[in-house]
Amino acid sequence: MVKGLAYYLRLAFRKPDKETLKERMIGWRHSDAITVVEKPLRLDRARALGYRDKKGFVVLRVRVIRGGHKKPRPNKGRRSKRLTNKKTLKMSYQWIAENRVSKSYKNLEVLSSYQIGKDGQHYFYEVICVDPSKAEIKKDKKINLNKIRN
Repeated sequence: MVKGLAYYLRLAFRKPDKETLKERMIGWRHSDAITVVEKPLRLDRARALGYRDKKGFVVLRVRVIRGGHKKPRPNKGRRSKRLTNKKTLKMSYQWIAENRVSKSYKNLEVLSSYQIGKDGQHYFYEVICVDPSKAEIKKDKKINLNKIRN
């Protein structure tokens, strides 16, 4: 049986070259927290989530700092009973990345996102966004913008 392109792309990302990925992440660390990318890094994953290479689709790489998910301990004016800091943030890093993109790019609708890497300090995500004002997107029946907005 002949395998398709998506199969080999998945295999390639399952075991990426560690040196190449390390060099990429060093570059990503020094770039902006939200960066517009021409093409997605994991084409197979992006296409599975609805990305297509046409006008109106935008891919953004987002850097999110790891750690700090606990509520900070108040330092004065409370009873000792209320000083517990066991409450943790219910948002995942992926959800945080998607929210940051939607706040920064108000004209775009977030379609989906996926993780592309993590190091000791950061998580890196690629967020796929759609520009609903583009004519190509309005005409496309496969993209259900009502589902995205709700």
